[in-house]
Amino acid sequence: MSFLLSTIAFFVLLTLLVLIHELGHFVVAKWSKVTVDEFGFGLPPMAKKLFTWKNTLFSLNWIPFGGFVRMKGENSMDPNVRNLKGSFAAASIPKRLAILMAGVFMNFILAISIYTAGFWLFDWVPTYLSVESLNVAESRGDAVVDWGLYVTEISSGGGADGANVMTGGVLMSVNGNSVFNVDDVLVEQEGKSSVEYVIEYKLEEAEEVKETEEKKFIVQVDNGKTGIALSRIATNIEIKDVNFFGGIGLALRESWTVTSGTVDGITSLFKSLIFVHGVPEGIAGIVGIAQLTHNSIQEGMMVYLRLVALLSLSLAVLNILPFPALDGGRVVFVIVEMIIRKPVNRRLEVITNAAGIIFLMAVMVAVTWNDILRIFSS
Repeated sequence: MSFLLSTIAFFVLLTLLVLIHELGHFVVAKWSKVTVDEFGFGLPPMAKKLFTWKNTLFSLNWIPFGGFVRMKGENSMDPNVRNLKGSFAAASIPKRLAILMAGVFMNFILAISIYTAGFWLFDWVPTYLSVESLNVAESRGDAVVDWGLYVTEISSGGGADGANVMTGGVLMSVNGNSVFNVDDVLVEQEGKSSVEYVIEYKLEEAEEVKETEEKKFIVQVDNGKTGIALSRIATNIEIKDVNFFGGIGLALRESWTVTSGTVDGITSLFKSLIFVHGVPEGIAGIVGIAQLTHNSIQEGMMVYLRLVALLSLSLAVLNILPFPALDGGRVVFVIVEMIIRKPVNRRLEVITNAAGIIFLMAVMVAVTWNDILRIFSS
């Protein structure tokens, strides 16, 4: 039952993101008086003609991922067909740019809407990328933070190493006294020959539900030190209640944070593929997204919705890149046409977009293969 629910959630996620994107193209094309020949649910081949509305065929297709919008004359090589009244190429440059950008705009709107609802109605916690930014939020009164000490490293031969202390946990107390910063630990260890650590570790059960386990260690102290490296982390964050407009503000902040991270991730991916010939850690393809969807469903609807918002932003950023075959690449051709005051050679455009598609497919295969290797090696 869990697998079935995750599978449905995965298909809903991908279809929603792509259909919202294509709906943007469709609505702005209609507003621009460009004829939309077909709005497809799923990808070809066509399975069934559903209905026709205002000269647009709505179809159901066999590949159940996303959808597409096919505008009049869009794929034709014949300049006479491309420039017929109602075709995409016959629309003014501002309208073509608006049509091309509309899909990205809709993905941003979807993400911002989800984030606004989450922060306003469900007290979601924004993403803080550093301890410093969280300190600022705490000092402003925007967040209430419970701080803890994360075990990052164990020095070989030290007291912690001798007691078999493991990294990856949160140091809760020393000699029964709670500790919240490194100074607390040093005070407790001063003048002692041994101390008792209580460390909390997270466990992952079969159903992906995270639980914790506390472990006690008797650790030898040498000149006030035990050979343990600690970093300050937030063990729990609560934000103050915000109204609708406060929710929008946090949504815009979160969207900027996620968008910046997506740009960094894409840059890292291309650099790694070119110079290292591998996929960097943290980059997920279709298999990785399926796994993330499954994990989010296990943790609840709020986590799933947050994943939808994140992927909607990622899709928007990816599509706006000035790369052939993407919306951003098509925008470049329209801008070049505006500069040189005549259409770009159609054959050059087709060849460039085809090369872009081949390259993107190769990248997708590489990332997906990396997903599979990571899953089987874990």
